Amino acid sequence: MSSENSSADDEQRVWDVVVVGAGPAGASAAYAAAVAGRSVLLLEKAELPRYKTCGGGIIGPSRDALPPGFELPLQDRVHAVTFSLDGKFTRTRRSKQMLFGLINRPEFDQQLVEHAQKAGAELRTGVTVSRVEQHGSAVPDRRTVAVVLQGGEAVLARAVVGADGSASRIGAHVGVKLDQVDLGLEAEIPVPETVADDWQGRVLIDWGPMPGSYGWVFPKGDTLTVGVISARGEGAATKRYLEDFIARLGLAGFEPSISSGHLTRCRADDSPLSRGRVLVCGDAAGLLEPWTREGISFALRSGRLAGEWAVRIAEAHDAVDTRRQALNYAFAIKAGLGVEMAVGKSMLAAFERRPGMLHAAITSFRPAWRAFAGITRGSTTLGELVRSHPMAGRALSALDRRSAVAAPTVAESTPTTE
Repeated sequence: MSSENSSADDEQRVWDVVVVGAGPAGASAAYAAAVAGRSVLLLEKAELPRYKTCGGGIIGPSRDALPPGFELPLQDRVHAVTFSLDGKFTRTRRSKQMLFGLINRPEFDQQLVEHAQKAGAELRTGVTVSRVEQHGSAVPDRRTVAVVLQGGEAVLARAVVGADGSASRIGAHVGVKLDQVDLGLEAEIPVPETVADDWQGRVLIDWGPMPGSYGWVFPKGDTLTVGVISARGEGAATKRYLEDFIARLGLAGFEPSISSGHLTRCRADDSPLSRGRVLVCGDAAGLLEPWTREGISFALRSGRLAGEWAVRIAEAHDAVDTRRQALNYAFAIKAGLGVEMAVGKSMLAAFERRPGMLHAAITSFRPAWRAFAGITRGSTTLGELVRSHPMAGRALSALDRRSAVAAPTVAESTPTTE
């Protein structure tokens, strides 16, 4: 276990902000609170760096949410996307500008934590949080929260941020409610240089055989990150999809260095984001884009907001002010990320019913490709597209209708460039 100060010091000290979980959401929250000059303790159950099941795509909103001076440890820069519909109707679209970058999570997360530490946050790894108490013998007064660790040690804080992942104990304390759970399976496949060269700068997105499913290939130097995702409850079919996907790509002969799985959880619209002096963000709050299940940008953005509002909660002297600040945090989340999630849910519903139509649009309809490119680059979001482009809103409404309309045939074609 690594620690910047001893257990005895932690028991005596009341931190301004304690953040549970050192992923992108937690590190961002710790950075935001520390850069404001507050005392911050960042707790992580694993030793860093550690592997996380994640495609590792860094889109524009993620880059925009990084701390100043952060240098992305990019493994590749994506300028082309090959789309396929369950292995058929393949088409590659290219862009002169970079669409998004690809990272390995252990390096990325470690750098985020280091930025939080440089801002003044203290890190303690190898500790597991068993529960949070806002009342009782472990809590000396109404302005204090006790984060109780395995073994019984209590760490005291004026505000707590839960960023401990999709199976969050802090989320359970807050009462987070979920209405979409998906299973992602992934393999890290080392490949020869000749194979790696063929994928350099290009990713593959395959719209899968189960409703709402898709697969991806993300190149990272001499390794390909290959994964699939679909609704929970389709475990056997999801595993079969990944195996067939890998075989179809001609990668079955290469031994994965890592094979892993992960559940992504998306919050219900009425799910709380706080309880007393405790806030949740990132996966712990069920914040991710429902259609693509992209979570890094949601983690970075919600983490930063959680850190900023945790500072305000730490300064609150009574329950009324605490509640006011917590509501302001919820409003900030819902006004930005909540709008994007609502549009993402509509996109997922349309995609589940008519993946062929979506594939046809994005590969053959230039405005649809431009919208995709704009979202990945960060020049727009799903919410902004629907808000500012009536045509996009009408197109989504048309896709979202339940009437059965056959998707147009999509023939294989040569790559196009924009």
